[in-house]
Amino acid sequence: MADGGEAKRPKGVQAEERKVDWRRWKQERKAEKKKWKEMKLLKKLEKQRMRELAEKQAEKQEEQVEDKGRHYTLSVALPGSILNNAQSLELRTYLAGQIARACAVFCVDEIIVFDEHGEDVKSVEGDFEGIGRRGKACVQLARILQYLECPQYLRKSFFPKHEDLQFAGLLNPLDSPHHMRVDEDSEYREGVVLDRPTKPGRGSFVNCGMRKEVQIDRQLNPGLRVTVRLEEPQKAEAKVRKGTVVSSHHPRTVSGLYWGYSVRLASCLSAVFSECPFKEGYDLSIGTSERGSSVDQATLPSFRHALVVFGGLEGLEAGVDVDPNLEVTDPSVLFDFYLNTCPSQGSRTIRTEEALLISLSALRPHINEAVKTPSDS
Repeated sequence: MADGGEAKRPKGVQAEERKVDWRRWKQERKAEKKKWKEMKLLKKLEKQRMRELAEKQAEKQEEQVEDKGRHYTLSVALPGSILNNAQSLELRTYLAGQIARACAVFCVDEIIVFDEHGEDVKSVEGDFEGIGRRGKACVQLARILQYLECPQYLRKSFFPKHEDLQFAGLLNPLDSPHHMRVDEDSEYREGVVLDRPTKPGRGSFVNCGMRKEVQIDRQLNPGLRVTVRLEEPQKAEAKVRKGTVVSSHHPRTVSGLYWGYSVRLASCLSAVFSECPFKEGYDLSIGTSERGSSVDQATLPSFRHALVVFGGLEGLEAGVDVDPNLEVTDPSVLFDFYLNTCPSQGSRTIRTEEALLISLSALRPHINEAVKTPSDS
């Protein structure tokens, strides 16, 4: 009994011990909670730091990609009357194909077809009569140039049957970077917006010449030609690819890709300059003539938009004479440089399609030198 009595403790002592234990438990619990909050905060800060680091790396990559871009443009202007020197529709078509190939090889961004005879033709849209009248040479040349620049899988969408294009299918393809094969992987593709219903809030469907259609990030009118930046496919079994619509010059300015040329009609020589699509205009203009100074001694300044102008059968003088907006008689005053790109020529005449290849080849090292960045020099 004595031992049992000693084992038993008074109730007050037991309550006091329980009270002390409870207080300690609360303190420990509080400390654990505080520690857990600190760990959660540290994890959050670490995630934020990693996100900021990833954003900085992405910005650096974008800057590196931006450095690959080509920020200058090269435009070529020539008269449509050069087609009148060809004896048949087949030869006219082949001549236009030669011009398209030369411009694609030398990465020309814009081709301006001007009328030496002052015909007011500014568009290739609508129904035209073909080559019936003399002034239609400009329209036919522009139409064939546009046809060849368009990727093959889009031609049915934009070019209905026309007499001017009767023999265009026999021409050598441009094979430019934007002329993709079906299974070819590329960051960008040209496409046509399809007339297909889409769910609210979803973008239009685009045919980009792939086995799967591409759904873009916005709703656009059917029949429009668009440049699409493709996203990496998340799932191989997905029915459609995802993409973002970008401007047609985005592949050039961001990735440095040559993305074809645009075609513009000018009613006269002065309209080549006055209707320039660039806000700041052409900051470097070059006229080509056998009466010009030698290209070998030329040093071109840096530029953003260069223009090289070629004459027809009668030279640039013919275009100056019939232009109602020009009061000069000497064409050399219209240009920053008036160059002879083939000194000591062995033939009395150089055809425009030949002059195009000769001149762009001769000007290429001068252009590359002019557009060099300080880091390259």
